[in-house]
Amino acid sequence: MSALLDTNVLIRHLTGIPRDQARRATAFLAGAEQLRLVDLVVAETVYVLRSVYDAPRDQIAALLRAVITYPSVVVDDVGMLLRTLALYQVERLDFADAYLVAVAESTGIGAVASFDRTIDRVGTVTRIEP
Repeated sequence: MSALLDTNVLIRHLTGIPRDQARRATAFLAGAEQLRLVDLVVAETVYVLRSVYDAPRDQIAALLRAVITYPSVVVDDVGMLLRTLALYQVERLDFADAYLVAVAESTGIGAVASFDRTIDRVGTVTRIEP
């Protein structure tokens, strides 16, 4: 079976809450042949784990690294998502800013137009302030 994977399935699997849905989500992930995980769902999962469950940044990064490398999970660019998670965890950027930096690096654009000065923590891209 192929399907797009929604945030709520990941959240149930990762948190174990509610227990019945968590068991079903975990069994589904284990039994699926191919589940497509889009970047937007990864971003929403980070947001929910942080804002609703108050999960620490390091734990979120570790959990999502495990999800995106799960055998049945397919993502568009695993390297870019892994880089995004590293920037999110190590440089303490917001997930969206980390994603923009990873895209700027991987595409060779090398610059991000933003007012957010936390991007300056990353020496591989230039922040352009409008």
